[in-house]
Formats: sequence, structure tokens, C-alpha cells
Amino acid sequence: MTTTRFAPSPTGYIHVGNLRTALMNHLIARKAGGTFILRIDDTDPERSKQEYVDAIQQDLEWLGLTWDRIERQSDRLERYEEAAQQLRDMGRFYECFETPVELDLKRKKQLNMGKPPVYDRAALALSEDDKAKLREERGNGHWRFKLDHERIEWTDGILGDRSIDAASVSDPVLIRADGQFLYTLASVCDDIDYGVTDVVRGSDHVTNTATQIQIIQALGGEVPNFAHHSLLTGPQGEALSKRLGTLALRDLREAGIEPMALLSLMARLGSSDPVELQASVEDIAESFDIGKFGASPTKFDENDLYPLTARILHETPLSDMAEDIAAAGVPDALAERFWNVTRENITTRKDIATWWDLFANGAEPAIDDEDQEFIAQAMSMLPEGPFDDATWGAWTADVKAATGRKGRGLFMPLRKALTGQAHGPDMSAVMPLLQVIKARS
Repeated sequence: MTTTRFAPSPTGYIHVGNLRTALMNHLIARKAGGTFILRIDDTDPERSKQEYVDAIQQDLEWLGLTWDRIERQSDRLERYEEAAQQLRDMGRFYECFETPVELDLKRKKQLNMGKPPVYDRAALALSEDDKAKLREERGNGHWRFKLDHERIEWTDGILGDRSIDAASVSDPVLIRADGQFLYTLASVCDDIDYGVTDVVRGSDHVTNTATQIQIIQALGGEVPNFAHHSLLTGPQGEALSKRLGTLALRDLREAGIEPMALLSLMARLGSSDPVELQASVEDIAESFDIGKFGASPTKFDENDLYPLTARILHETPLSDMAEDIAAAGVPDALAERFWNVTRENITTRKDIATWWDLFANGAEPAIDDEDQEFIAQAMSMLPEGPFDDATWGAWTADVKAATGRKGRGLFMPLRKALTGQAHGPDMSAVMPLLQVIKARS
């Protein structure tokens, strides 16, 4: 059975970059009728927070990215220790004692000599007495996995055939000196134990994938199908890293972005298929193909989400908007008329309250200097409310006859005087909704 996972660390809110990974893994599982696991990578007790675990689940639920099971790495520390001991017994795990400063000096020396900055495995030459002395002086060391110096090869679902010389990569640290299990070991154990068959993640993990393949093989597991999607950039190709804090999913939700607008864009962004607005996650999954995505950096512009959101709302029936309309204060008797009038003129649900405020409390009139006398005369001719569907046509006909104005010179100043806007819904339909006319007061 196809099994995928999304593995966020609960050290902050998830953003569009995280979403790309979550969505691709979710779609692969759903298309195959498989299992999608939400795995909370919370082995760092200092930075992991329950509030972020809750937020991750809320964000995924908002998007409709349901999971079949949830796992927490903090519940599996004994399993990781078992795996570590297994690697020790195999001679593939060794303790090192260099400080960060010492490691940095080694890297600089290698670079100056024109060599790749790879850990020199000096710790392998330490005797048991040496290690005991170092533990006494410095405390426990960190543990590295000993790579076999051979080429690591796999066929990537997006990047194609990959080959990395393990000799060009430092033996990865899997356990810190303070005993914390790092992502690489914990993730390998989880993927093996949960039967994960497919892993999609960012292209910045390619080297990490190579080392994980050897660890999986050393522990006797099945190597999943790996695919590495391109990283997102800003609309001009700039790095998104400094802006991801403003692109958290909860911020996009607060801005009024509709879930299917976000999913429809992210499911096609960077692929050979055009972006198409989809009605459901199931529809997206049906047409999803990881092989259609490219390796080049992918430009993301949050402004592209607003036209998609507007299209969704334009097609949404009153029954699905009733709660938002009521929350804005629209009386039940006017709800249907209000929605029919405004639905083509809103971008997000937040605009609903803005429109009702305009109708209920009146808009600040926008009157050009040359139209001051004309508007004063026209407003003196406006009948008392309440207005109906015929009010606009009858009033403008009377004003035209009295002033000689016609066409745009007649209708535009009147619209701006009543609504404060140069564009908007048909004024015949707007008039019955106007509760207050500020230009008259």
C-alpha cells in the first residue's frame, strides 16, 4: 500500500513552503487510495511547542488535508536508541568529541587546501582510553554514522537519476552530545517502521536523502521512492526565506484566502500543467502527477491567490455564505438580495462586511468640484426611502430632464455620490439596499 507522510517540526507555524511538501505527499496517498501520516518531529524539547502542534493540525484541517494517523517522535525515543545500538554493534556508529570551533577550523583548512570540507574521521583513531579522557574533559560526544564510501544512486521522482559519491559527504551526526536524536536517524526509523513508500520533500534535502538511503539499508529497511521538489522563490526570483514568516498559512487564512484557491495553485505551481481552479481535494488528487514537476526554482506570488479566491466566491451559493452574511449584520430579509448584488464585486469574505457597512451606514460621497452643484440639485430630487428596483431609473430620468446631463456624465457622479466608488454593482439593484445616504444629510 502507498504510504506517505508530512513531518513538520512544531517550532513555528507552517508556511507555503511546508504546504507544498504536505500537499504533494497527501495527493500521492489519496490518488493511490493509500495512507497519509502526519508525523510531528518533536525530538527537540526546547523548541517544540504544543501550541504549534495544535496550529499545524488546524491549518491542515482548514485546507481539508486530512490524515489517517498521527505520530509523535517524542513517543519513540526508545526505538531510536535501539536503532543507534544496532548501528554501534555493526561498527557503523562512532562517537566524536570535536567542538564546533574545532570542526570549523578543520573545514577552513580543507578549503584552503582545495579539498572538500568533509569530516576527516579523526575520531575513528581514538582508543577507549582516549574517549574516556575526552568524556571526562568535555562530556559525552556526538555520534556519527559511518558512510560506506561508494556512490549512492536512486531514481528521483522529479530530478531523475541521482548519483552522489558518499566520500564527498561528511558522516552525518545522528545524536547530539546532549543525547538529542537528530532528524536523520529518527526519520529513517519512522519511515521503516511505518512502511513509508513515497517521500516528497524539498530539493535542499537531496544530500540528506543520499545519507538516509545508506542508513535505511544498514537497518534493513526498504528504501522509499524519493522525489525532491524545487524550492519556492518570490515573483522576481528572490529568495523567500526572509518572507516566509509573512506567508504562514494562518496569515493567508486571516487575509481571506479560500482553501481551494491555495490548494489549486500549489498543486500545479512548477508543473507542466496550467493552474486550474478545482472544486475539491479529491479532484486535485485525481489529476496529480509528480512526474510533471520541474527542477527549476518555482516563483510564488501570493497576489495570484486573490483572483482565484474571488472566482470561488462568485460561484458560491447563498446557502454557503449565510453565516458570513449574518455575521456582517445583514438582516435575513435582505440576505439574498445583498448576496446577489455583491457576489461579483468581492475578492475575499472580508469584503462582505465592508459592503454591508456601505449600505447600512452610508458611504462618504466622492464628489468632484465640477459636480458639486449638479449633485446638490440631484440629491434634492431623490425621493425619501425605502427605495425599490425602480428608484434608480426614475430618479436618473428626472435628473436628466432637469439638468440636461446624460450618459457617463449623469450616472458616474451619482454613483460616486451614493457609494463613494466609481465602479460596482448595478445601481438599480443597489438602491433597495441603501439604508443611509450621506450625501443627503
